[in-house]
Amino acid sequence: MAAEVLAGAGHAVTVFEAMPTAGRKLLMAGKSGLNITHSEDHSLLLSRYGSAEDTLRSALDDFTGEDLRQWCAGLGIETFVGSSGRVFPTAMKASPLLRAWLARLDGLGVIIRTRHRWVGFEDGALKFEAPEGAFTARFDAVLLALGGASWPRLGSDAAWVPWLEQKGVAIAPFLPANCGFEVAWSPTFVERFAGAPVKSVTATSPIGTTPGEFVVNRWGIEGSLVYAHSAPLRDRLIEGHAASFEIDLMPGRSLERLERDIARQPAKLSLSNRLRKGTGLDPVKVGLLREAFADLARFDPQKLAGAIKRLPIALERTRPIAEAISSAGGISLEAMDERSMLKALPGVFAAGEMLDWEAPTGGYLLTACLATGRAAASGMLGFLSEGQPSA
Repeated sequence: MAAEVLAGAGHAVTVFEAMPTAGRKLLMAGKSGLNITHSEDHSLLLSRYGSAEDTLRSALDDFTGEDLRQWCAGLGIETFVGSSGRVFPTAMKASPLLRAWLARLDGLGVIIRTRHRWVGFEDGALKFEAPEGAFTARFDAVLLALGGASWPRLGSDAAWVPWLEQKGVAIAPFLPANCGFEVAWSPTFVERFAGAPVKSVTATSPIGTTPGEFVVNRWGIEGSLVYAHSAPLRDRLIEGHAASFEIDLMPGRSLERLERDIARQPAKLSLSNRLRKGTGLDPVKVGLLREAFADLARFDPQKLAGAIKRLPIALERTRPIAEAISSAGGISLEAMDERSMLKALPGVFAAGEMLDWEAPTGGYLLTACLATGRAAASGMLGFLSEGQPSA
């Protein structure tokens, strides 16, 4: 995105890409439908970035979700708004967008050098490793867009952290974001329900109550509803506190009605039959109740209804950061000036997921990555106009 802005302003731009082809993480993001942004009101979209909202506001104000949709349209990629408000390309893939985008960059004269990995600084120059061997190069302005620490096999391996720390750039430790959690399931539960989806529930945490679904697997839980609440749950675990994923298994039925429906069932029925007839809960939800409450069979209707409406799933730890959808941590936002330039490295700018911000899934990650790329390019244009050569 930065290359497009800079080349469009008449500058010569070279993109050094560590991987064999460009845009691999974008393609991975589009594997099950490229959720490129969200259609909600801009002020609500801004709030999704939590403590980074004020710092990211300028970039996101200049490139809103609607601006992103118009940008897609300019590439010939039509988009639509899904039932949840998420925005997708009509083709539901990233590859057509990436092909059109690379064609536009080529038309602007942008040079993309693949298999060129930046490996730090040497005598004030950038050092690269490439198929033809190691070399150094100098530029009038540099943008680092190296990703965070999730999906290292696609290039986001955070290898750059010590190189910037040695130059005095403050880096917050990387943490998994939009991640799964490990749960101490019983062997019986794993055997019966590993891989089962848990649908039509709500989850509550300090960020509020949201509807959705998640998946039970052999090591714990994952899925969009878990990811939406992962940040506060992760933080509690890091602080050494107990953390539980609290869900309402029947959000469409009130506690009072649920209690009455259960109480109407004959006492002689087994717990499974009372739940089936009184609530209609599917087997995996009943299994979750049994996992959470060892004495569930002795619950009276009131206590049983309360357990259904506020089911805690005790979490042990996050899954490894390499498995996370995204990461928190990275270059401290205070380490950059208002132009996205690193204060400790004049002429070096940064954008994307390597910065210390996080957001839930729902298009927010891509929106901010693209917006910060454009914002950094704007800062680079200002820097280059201050008597710097046009390169």
